[in-house]
Amino acid sequence: MPAPNWNAFTAVTLFVLVILIALARASQAMLAGEDDQSAVSEIDSKPDLDTSSESESHLNFEPQPESESYLDFESHPVSEPQSDFESNPDEQSNPDEQSNPEDEQSNQEYEMTTKMLLLNVALSQGLFGVILVVAAVLAGIPAIALGVESATLLQFGVGIILGIALFVANELGQRGADALDIDYEDGLRELLTPDSIRGWVLLLGGALPIIAGFEELLFRSALIGVLASGYGLSPWLLAVLSSVAFAVGHGAQGPAGIIVTGALGGVLAAAFIITGSLLVVVVAHYLVNALEFVVHARDVA
Repeated sequence: MPAPNWNAFTAVTLFVLVILIALARASQAMLAGEDDQSAVSEIDSKPDLDTSSESESHLNFEPQPESESYLDFESHPVSEPQSDFESNPDEQSNPDEQSNPEDEQSNQEYEMTTKMLLLNVALSQGLFGVILVVAAVLAGIPAIALGVESATLLQFGVGIILGIALFVANELGQRGADALDIDYEDGLRELLTPDSIRGWVLLLGGALPIIAGFEELLFRSALIGVLASGYGLSPWLLAVLSSVAFAVGHGAQGPAGIIVTGALGGVLAAAFIITGSLLVVVVAHYLVNALEFVVHARDVA
């Protein structure tokens, strides 16, 4: 059996890592642009206050003769703007009761964006995962270095327990960040949250397993297991470096998201080193993401 080509697999791993971080930065810019557009839309939707000279003429505060009253509406036509509303009864109706075609179109675009984003995430990260798997096979990387030498029910159970514990810790971390007034962006989660049963099936049964599998294969198996086995580096040092990269790759979640995600990555890295199992960290990672979507779904609705 030929010796593993550690250098070739490492090159592919670093290439995928760079592309992933670049895509994360693009997602962060996209979400920031949508937030700015939403802010502009809110400003545009506010009623325009007419401060023109014509409006000022209705509020004439110049001194009037003593025989005239300042409340003489006949000589001071303050009520003229009211006549405009009377001539347009549609404007007096409650805007909430009117069907706005733009809102309906916006809702349809939102639903399409959610579905397309789910498919995009599943396909892109699935493709990256396939690239890493093929590279590992062609480079002859040992299964033990990747943490896939064996899979047992015990490992699956450990992953479930770890995932639930990390979800609770993640929620506490987010609340702590809110208490300290550290920004935590959840725009990406809101975009990915489905509004139909089919969408939930796609999310929970397709996108999230692919995301968990790929990210653990990259950040734990490749960046820790392979580099430690191939180059004799300390797995704990690699755990720190991979956790930093893992946090940077989730920059779209804001400063608090980077901190919380970095800590989450550190725990997953430690679990991978201790158990030597990719299955443990994949199951845990999936549960953290799935529970977060399910629990916070009511916030998006």
